[in-house]
Amino acid sequence: MTNQTTMETSNPAEQEVRDRLTRRPWPTTPIRSGAEVSFEFFPPSTPAGEANLVDCAQTLAAFGPSFMSVTYGAGGTTQDRTLQTIKQLASTEVAPIAGHLTCVGATRNTVDGVIDQYLSLGVRHIVALRGDPPEGHTDGTVEGGYRTAAELVAGIRQRADGHGFADEDFEISVGAYPEVHPRAASANADLDNLKAKFDGGATRAITQFFFDPDVFLRFLDRARSAGITAPIVPGIMPVNSYQGIKRFADRCGASIPTWLDDLFGGLDEAPEIRQLVAATVAAEQCRRLAEHGVRHFHFYTLNKPELSAATCRILGLAPTAARSSTNTTRTQVAS
Repeated sequence: MTNQTTMETSNPAEQEVRDRLTRRPWPTTPIRSGAEVSFEFFPPSTPAGEANLVDCAQTLAAFGPSFMSVTYGAGGTTQDRTLQTIKQLASTEVAPIAGHLTCVGATRNTVDGVIDQYLSLGVRHIVALRGDPPEGHTDGTVEGGYRTAAELVAGIRQRADGHGFADEDFEISVGAYPEVHPRAASANADLDNLKAKFDGGATRAITQFFFDPDVFLRFLDRARSAGITAPIVPGIMPVNSYQGIKRFADRCGASIPTWLDDLFGGLDEAPEIRQLVAATVAAEQCRRLAEHGVRHFHFYTLNKPELSAATCRILGLAPTAARSSTNTTRTQVAS
């Protein structure tokens, strides 16, 4: 039976993408029952961007996300905007909000102060990342600061405990790198670092984006073999801009399969087709992971909801205007 629910939109191009997707025979059947999703945003820098973000969050909230996270620049470069964005989203009550936090280039007192601000805003979930060093610096460690993400996790957990939060009442997500962090000494060292984050009190890991599902599945197998049993959630980056994705991938060490060039080549002047291809790529990526038991998908939205929303539909999550986020944020994936 074809899902007759449609999302309201004033953009004919977006509607065309959705109409094309519904013509495929298989997306009408959910990929996997019980799929869970979460979404990541960046703090906007203009009033127009703020209004767009609220619209984006409200659109994606209809899919019942486990949480929505807001990024935080290394060294606190977006601190004020991140806190303002969290306040704004928290006031709309669209979903549980997670605040990102980095420690590179900042003193321990500064980082602890941000943790306290998050707690005062009602944030009960922090995405803890070391962060990239400032341009021109090879390390970025500040004397007396948190040196690693593992130390940051332990510090957050200690701070939350000091405010009376039990471990199960406060969540900490961390980063994981299926293709190895660019600064890691080796793949094994990278896994040891991930394990240290969990030993410090992390709840789950969210991976850097990737396009070959087998990259994630091999990484998951290696993590399980190394004794890591906590949830590892795949990070999904819908291709809003192919040239932008290539720049992101170059900076973070993610590989771009040759077939992706073939799919997106020549589509610069065909936005409707480009969006259709992008939604299909993301959905088939999720389908492959779901076949191996993965059930939570974290979308890097870039503050653009259309492709993430289309992929959620193919996952079998029908948007409901009155739907509230009642999903638990403690999510398990295949072990």
